[in-house]
Amino acid sequence: MSGVEDEVNVLTTLKILIIGDCGVGKSSLLLRFSEDKFDINQEVTMGLDFKHKLITIDDNVVRLAIWDTAGNERFRALTPNFYRGAQGVILVYDVTERSSFMKLEWWLNELETFATSDDIVKIVVGNKIDKENRKVTRDEGLQFAKRHATLFIESSAQTREGVQYAFEELVQKILQTPGLWQTKPTQSLQLSDDPVSSKQSWCNGWCGN
Repeated sequence: MSGVEDEVNVLTTLKILIIGDCGVGKSSLLLRFSEDKFDINQEVTMGLDFKHKLITIDDNVVRLAIWDTAGNERFRALTPNFYRGAQGVILVYDVTERSSFMKLEWWLNELETFATSDDIVKIVVGNKIDKENRKVTRDEGLQFAKRHATLFIESSAQTREGVQYAFEELVQKILQTPGLWQTKPTQSLQLSDDPVSSKQSWCNGWCGN
């Protein structure tokens, strides 16, 4: 923990999950949000990635504990622990890959199976809008979000568009649901502090991003 963070009056720590199929840009969204970077040659996520980030919403400083998964169906051993205690979830699809959009139903079903709170806040994010070969329209994404009562935004990790806003909207909605974050301590998986060894120990070679 940095000295700067220690000096800040943090309201709470929220556990945020990023889920979705392989290759939709989950890791790129996390990197853009947490470090304002984009790496076109970014290594794939091996099992889990994890970052902390401070964010200010309505004059409240909140620490986010953000978990990113490989998105591979073989990554099942830690599924219950991964979802346990989460207050917010970002469901990501690639607007240039219709199959990743169709898979959102599957991810929502898994979330409903393992989430420990009925009030968990969800936002659907259509990523890679900087690409030209769009296969999923904005209206399709919006209608899906309306059917499932989730927030919605489109984004591009490469150009920054929508990334900060997606996290801010999610956190603001969580803070507007006091029973979701005031009565339950944030739980996290017990992994090594070394992100490289953590990834390798859980899923050596599983696909990610």
